[in-house]
Amino acid sequence: MVEQTAYRRLRGNRHRHGPVEHSHAHAGPHTHAGHPIGEHREPHGHSHGLIDDSIKRSREGVRAVLVSLGVLGVGAITQTLIFLLSGSVALLADLIHNFGDALTAVPLGIAFLLRSERAERGAGLFVVAAIFISACVAGAEAISRLIHQSPPTHLWALAAAGAVGYLANFIAAGVRTRAGHQLDSPALVADGNHARADAYVSLAVIASAAVVALGLPVADPLIGLGITFVILRITWQSWGTVRGSQHHH
Repeated sequence: MVEQTAYRRLRGNRHRHGPVEHSHAHAGPHTHAGHPIGEHREPHGHSHGLIDDSIKRSREGVRAVLVSLGVLGVGAITQTLIFLLSGSVALLADLIHNFGDALTAVPLGIAFLLRSERAERGAGLFVVAAIFISACVAGAEAISRLIHQSPPTHLWALAAAGAVGYLANFIAAGVRTRAGHQLDSPALVADGNHARADAYVSLAVIASAAVVALGLPVADPLIGLGITFVILRITWQSWGTVRGSQHHH
Protein backbone atom coordinates (compact mmCIF):
# COMPACT_ATOMS: atom_id res chain seq x y z
CA MET A 1 0.00 0.00 0.00
CA VAL A 2 2.80 2.39 0.92
CA GLU A 3 4.62 1.40 -2.27
CA GLN A 4 1.49 2.07 -4.40
CA THR A 5 1.02 5.52 -2.78
CA ALA A 6 4.66 6.36 -3.40
CA TYR A 7 4.33 5.16 -7.02
CA ARG A 8 1.20 7.29 -7.59
CA ARG A 9 2.98 10.34 -6.12
CA LEU A 10 5.92 9.71 -8.40
CA ARG A 11 3.62 9.33 -11.45
CA GLY A 12 1.73 12.51 -10.46
CA ASN A 13 4.97 14.48 -10.56
CA ARG A 14 6.00 13.20 -13.99
CA HIS A 15 5.44 15.62 -16.87
CA ARG A 16 6.74 16.49 -20.30
CA HIS A 17 8.78 19.42 -21.64
CA GLY A 18 9.00 18.88 -25.38
CA PRO A 19 10.27 15.35 -26.04
CA VAL A 20 11.65 14.87 -22.51
CA GLU A 21 9.63 13.32 -19.68
CA HIS A 22 10.97 13.60 -16.16
CA SER A 23 9.85 13.93 -12.54
CA HIS A 24 10.74 16.15 -9.60
CA ALA A 25 9.23 17.40 -6.38
CA HIS A 26 6.90 20.39 -6.83
CA ALA A 27 7.73 21.69 -3.39
CA GLY A 28 10.77 23.76 -4.50
CA PRO A 29 12.38 25.41 -7.51
CA HIS A 30 13.44 23.19 -10.37
CA THR A 31 15.42 23.45 -13.59
CA HIS A 32 15.11 22.03 -17.11
CA ALA A 33 18.32 21.30 -19.01
CA GLY A 34 20.30 23.65 -16.81
CA HIS A 35 17.92 26.65 -17.10
CA PRO A 36 16.13 28.05 -14.02
CA ILE A 37 12.34 27.80 -14.30
CA GLY A 38 11.93 31.56 -14.97
CA GLU A 39 14.29 31.40 -17.92
CA HIS A 40 13.20 28.09 -19.48
CA ARG A 41 12.38 28.38 -23.16
CA GLU A 42 10.40 25.70 -24.90
CA PRO A 43 11.24 24.40 -28.36
CA HIS A 44 8.32 26.23 -30.03
CA GLY A 45 9.95 29.59 -29.28
CA HIS A 46 7.95 31.31 -26.55
CA SER A 47 9.06 32.18 -23.06
CA HIS A 48 7.20 32.09 -19.76
CA GLY A 49 6.66 35.45 -18.09
CA LEU A 50 8.73 37.40 -20.66
CA ILE A 51 7.83 39.28 -23.86
CA ASP A 52 8.85 37.12 -26.80
CA ASP A 53 11.96 38.45 -28.58
CA SER A 54 10.27 38.58 -32.00
CA ILE A 55 7.38 40.69 -30.61
CA LYS A 56 9.83 43.00 -28.84
CA ARG A 57 11.85 43.33 -32.06
CA SER A 58 8.67 44.03 -34.02
CA ARG A 59 7.58 46.79 -31.62
CA GLU A 60 11.00 48.46 -31.60
CA GLY A 61 11.22 48.25 -35.40
CA VAL A 62 7.78 49.80 -35.90
CA ARG A 63 8.58 52.53 -33.35
CA ALA A 64 11.83 53.45 -35.16
CA VAL A 65 10.04 53.51 -38.52
CA LEU A 66 7.15 55.68 -37.26
CA VAL A 67 9.39 58.22 -35.50
CA SER A 68 11.58 58.66 -38.60
CA LEU A 69 8.50 58.82 -40.84
CA GLY A 70 7.03 61.63 -38.71
CA VAL A 71 10.27 63.66 -38.67
CA LEU A 72 10.86 63.31 -42.43
CA GLY A 73 7.19 63.97 -43.23
CA VAL A 74 7.21 67.29 -41.35
CA GLY A 75 10.49 68.25 -43.06
CA ALA A 76 9.23 67.37 -46.56
CA ILE A 77 5.93 69.25 -46.12
CA THR A 78 7.82 72.36 -44.92
CA GLN A 79 10.16 72.11 -47.92
CA THR A 80 7.20 71.75 -50.31
CA LEU A 81 5.66 75.00 -49.05
CA ILE A 82 8.99 76.82 -49.54
CA PHE A 83 9.43 75.28 -53.02
CA LEU A 84 6.07 76.75 -54.07
CA LEU A 85 7.53 80.15 -53.10
CA SER A 86 11.05 79.83 -54.55
CA GLY A 87 10.78 77.45 -57.53
CA SER A 88 14.28 76.08 -56.85
CA VAL A 89 15.14 72.88 -58.73
CA ALA A 90 17.79 72.00 -56.12
CA LEU A 91 15.08 72.19 -53.45
CA LEU A 92 12.69 70.18 -55.64
CA ALA A 93 15.31 67.41 -55.97
CA ASP A 94 15.78 67.42 -52.21
CA LEU A 95 12.08 67.34 -51.31
CA ILE A 96 11.32 64.57 -53.87
CA HIS A 97 14.07 62.59 -52.22
CA ASN A 98 12.77 63.36 -48.72
CA PHE A 99 9.22 62.28 -49.62
CA GLY A 100 10.63 59.10 -51.14
CA ASP A 101 12.69 58.53 -48.02
CA ALA A 102 9.64 59.01 -45.80
CA LEU A 103 7.58 56.58 -47.92
CA THR A 104 10.22 53.83 -47.61
CA ALA A 105 9.11 53.61 -43.99
CA VAL A 106 5.78 52.07 -45.07
CA PRO A 107 6.98 48.64 -46.36
CA LEU A 108 9.57 48.46 -43.57
CA GLY A 109 6.86 49.10 -40.97
CA ILE A 110 4.65 46.40 -42.54
CA ALA A 111 7.58 43.95 -42.51
CA PHE A 112 8.17 44.56 -38.79
CA LEU A 113 4.44 44.21 -38.05
CA LEU A 114 4.40 40.88 -39.91
CA ARG A 115 7.58 39.84 -38.03
CA SER A 116 8.84 38.47 -41.36
CA GLU A 117 12.53 38.55 -42.28
CA ARG A 118 11.61 37.81 -45.88
CA ALA A 119 9.24 40.79 -45.98
CA GLU A 120 11.96 42.89 -44.34
CA ARG A 121 14.44 41.99 -47.08
CA GLY A 122 11.76 42.77 -49.68
CA ALA A 123 11.26 46.14 -48.01
CA GLY A 124 15.00 46.72 -48.31
CA LEU A 125 14.75 46.23 -52.09
CA PHE A 126 11.80 48.65 -52.16
CA VAL A 127 13.97 51.21 -50.33
CA VAL A 128 16.67 50.89 -53.03
CA ALA A 129 14.09 51.20 -55.84
CA ALA A 130 12.56 54.31 -54.22
CA ILE A 131 15.98 55.98 -53.93
CA PHE A 132 16.73 55.20 -57.60
CA ILE A 133 13.38 56.57 -58.83
CA SER A 134 13.85 59.77 -56.80
CA ALA A 135 17.27 60.20 -58.48
CA CYS A 136 15.72 59.82 -61.95
CA VAL A 137 12.97 62.38 -61.24
CA ALA A 138 15.42 64.88 -59.73
CA GLY A 139 17.85 64.43 -62.65
CA ALA A 140 15.16 64.92 -65.29
CA GLU A 141 13.95 68.12 -63.61
CA ALA A 142 17.52 69.48 -63.30
CA ILE A 143 18.22 68.89 -67.02
CA SER A 144 14.89 70.48 -67.97
CA ARG A 145 15.75 73.55 -65.86
CA LEU A 146 19.20 73.83 -67.46
CA ILE A 147 17.51 74.04 -70.88
CA HIS A 148 14.66 76.35 -69.78
CA GLN A 149 16.25 78.51 -67.11
CA SER A 150 14.13 80.24 -64.45
CA PRO A 151 16.19 81.32 -61.43
CA PRO A 152 14.80 80.60 -57.94
CA THR A 153 13.46 83.41 -55.77
CA HIS A 154 12.96 83.93 -51.99
CA LEU A 155 16.56 82.86 -51.37
CA TRP A 156 16.41 83.19 -47.56
CA ALA A 157 13.42 80.84 -47.49
CA LEU A 158 15.35 78.49 -49.81
CA ALA A 159 18.32 78.40 -47.42
CA ALA A 160 15.93 77.76 -44.51
CA ALA A 161 14.41 74.82 -46.45
CA GLY A 162 17.89 73.31 -46.81
CA ALA A 163 18.42 73.62 -43.06
CA VAL A 164 15.04 71.96 -42.37
CA GLY A 165 15.94 69.08 -44.71
CA TYR A 166 19.32 68.64 -43.05
CA LEU A 167 17.89 68.48 -39.52
CA ALA A 168 15.01 66.16 -40.45
CA ASN A 169 17.31 63.70 -42.21
CA PHE A 170 20.00 63.82 -39.54
CA ILE A 171 17.47 62.96 -36.80
CA ALA A 172 15.78 60.24 -38.90
CA ALA A 173 19.17 58.72 -39.80
CA GLY A 174 20.13 58.45 -36.12
CA VAL A 175 16.82 56.76 -35.22
CA ARG A 176 16.96 54.27 -38.13
CA THR A 177 20.66 53.37 -37.95
CA ARG A 178 20.64 52.86 -34.17
CA ALA A 179 17.53 50.66 -34.34
CA GLY A 180 18.89 48.81 -37.40
CA HIS A 181 22.08 47.81 -35.56
CA GLN A 182 20.19 46.88 -32.39
CA LEU A 183 17.66 44.75 -34.29
CA ASP A 184 20.18 43.37 -36.82
CA SER A 185 18.09 44.71 -39.72
CA PRO A 186 20.15 45.48 -42.88
CA ALA A 187 17.07 47.12 -44.47
CA LEU A 188 16.77 49.59 -41.58
CA VAL A 189 20.54 50.24 -41.62
CA ALA A 190 20.35 50.92 -45.40
CA ASP A 191 17.49 53.34 -44.79
CA GLY A 192 19.48 55.08 -42.04
CA ASN A 193 22.56 55.44 -44.27
CA HIS A 194 20.31 56.83 -47.00
CA ALA A 195 18.84 59.46 -44.64
CA ARG A 196 22.32 60.42 -43.36
CA ALA A 197 23.63 61.00 -46.89
CA ASP A 198 20.43 62.89 -47.69
CA ALA A 199 21.16 65.25 -44.78
CA TYR A 200 24.30 66.36 -46.60
CA VAL A 201 22.36 66.62 -49.86
CA SER A 202 20.10 69.14 -48.09
CA LEU A 203 23.16 71.28 -47.36
CA ALA A 204 23.53 71.63 -51.16
CA VAL A 205 20.19 73.48 -51.18
CA ILE A 206 21.74 76.10 -48.85
CA ALA A 207 24.74 76.29 -51.21
CA SER A 208 22.37 76.81 -54.15
CA ALA A 209 20.70 79.76 -52.40
CA ALA A 210 24.11 81.30 -51.67
CA VAL A 211 25.47 80.90 -55.22
CA VAL A 212 22.29 82.25 -56.85
CA ALA A 213 22.47 85.24 -54.47
CA LEU A 214 25.99 85.88 -55.80
CA GLY A 215 24.57 86.23 -59.32
CA LEU A 216 24.98 82.71 -60.79
CA PRO A 217 21.41 81.40 -61.30
CA VAL A 218 22.63 78.49 -63.47
CA ALA A 219 24.15 77.04 -60.29
CA ASP A 220 20.68 75.97 -59.09
CA PRO A 221 19.99 73.28 -61.75
CA LEU A 222 23.69 72.31 -61.73
CA ILE A 223 23.49 71.67 -57.98
CA GLY A 224 20.23 69.77 -58.60
CA LEU A 225 22.16 67.58 -61.05
CA GLY A 226 24.96 67.12 -58.51
CA ILE A 227 22.36 66.01 -55.94
CA THR A 228 21.10 63.46 -58.50
CA PHE A 229 24.55 61.86 -58.75
CA VAL A 230 24.83 61.75 -54.95
CA ILE A 231 21.43 59.99 -54.77
CA LEU A 232 22.59 57.45 -57.40
CA ARG A 233 25.68 56.73 -55.30
CA ILE A 234 23.44 56.20 -52.24
CA THR A 235 21.33 53.82 -54.36
CA TRP A 236 24.40 51.71 -55.16
CA GLN A 237 25.58 51.62 -51.52
CA SER A 238 22.11 50.71 -50.22
CA TRP A 239 21.82 47.98 -52.86
CA GLY A 240 25.11 46.53 -51.57
CA THR A 241 23.82 46.52 -47.97
CA VAL A 242 20.49 44.89 -48.82
CA ARG A 243 22.02 42.41 -51.31
CA GLY A 244 24.53 41.39 -48.63
CA SER A 245 21.64 40.61 -46.27
CA GLN A 246 19.96 38.46 -48.97
CA HIS A 247 23.11 36.31 -49.33
CA HIS A 248 23.56 36.21 -45.56
CA HIS A 249 20.08 34.66 -45.17
